Amino acid sequence: MGRATRSHGVPAEGGPRFARRAATYAALDLGTNNCRLLVARPIPDGQQGSGENFRIVDAFSRIVRLGEGLGQTGRLSEPAIQRTIDALLICREKMAARGVSRARLIATEACRAAENGGEFIERVRERTGLKLEIISRETEARLAAAGCASLADSAAKSVVLFDIGGGSSEIVWLGSGPGAPGAERVRHWTSLQLGVVTLAERFGGAEVSFSQFSAMTDLVEAELQQFLARASNEERCQRFHLLGTSGTVTTLAGIHLNLPRYDRRRVDGLWMTRAEIDAVMNRLRGMTYAERVQNSCIGPDRADLVLAGCAILEGIRRCFPSERIRIADRGLREGMLLELMRADRSAE
Repeated sequence: MGRATRSHGVPAEGGPRFARRAATYAALDLGTNNCRLLVARPIPDGQQGSGENFRIVDAFSRIVRLGEGLGQTGRLSEPAIQRTIDALLICREKMAARGVSRARLIATEACRAAENGGEFIERVRERTGLKLEIISRETEARLAAAGCASLADSAAKSVVLFDIGGGSSEIVWLGSGPGAPGAERVRHWTSLQLGVVTLAERFGGAEVSFSQFSAMTDLVEAELQQFLARASNEERCQRFHLLGTSGTVTTLAGIHLNLPRYDRRRVDGLWMTRAEIDAVMNRLRGMTYAERVQNSCIGPDRADLVLAGCAILEGIRRCFPSERIRIADRGLREGMLLELMRADRSAE
């Protein structure tokens, strides 16, 4: 996969002026469904614990549904654009308040696919001063690997990493290589133009029948066949497992743990067995839409998307049977932060 480009993502003139005296980094991921920001500072090598490379000093996440209706119209709608710009203005203020000196701000599938994606990026620059970068699917897969691979079982000869997004889903085959950066372990990758928003809009999300769920799962399984063939000669061992990063898997983990409210500390790094995944998915599929809305780990913003995410996960599990899955509440943003920090260290 291609090398990372060094992208400051610093706002244009007229945007917030970031202080340069502090080594403070920001990573923003604007997806089809969510706008997420992390602001972090590196931890000196001698002070790192449990493999942590940086300390989060601020974070922001908002469901903006930028890609709402995109599958039908081919364009980003005005209400979605306004919601997203409102969220980006908050991100801009957070970065300015923290004195961010280095940042990367990315946009993914919704902006890649929309006829007016480029116009939207320019509009964001004019309104907020933020320079968003529309990244390729390959870059998205590589950043997911960079952000999550540290959670893979170091004794496994291979691991399948997946990131279920709003408009696309990235699947990555990681080879062995303990201690190596995640991107260097990538053997194969693919990006499915299937995400929770696109599937829910196509098949239904609030009320999902058995046949609708099966149709979604069958579609994902069919789309994965070429990737499955490419990886057919890769070695698997008894420690082979799946590594999932997305709202789908973290939601499943929260429900499995019966959390009264979502708790990242209990979810990130959690191991779940095949039977536990089966049980929680069956539990979810048995809920009504109203019950999903009331569940503290789902809520009204995700209640009509979570079953589409489960169908994507089920398609992945059919193609790559595994007795266990590790849950990651980390991904693209962490990958961007690590790459920015490593690039600065290597330039010193």
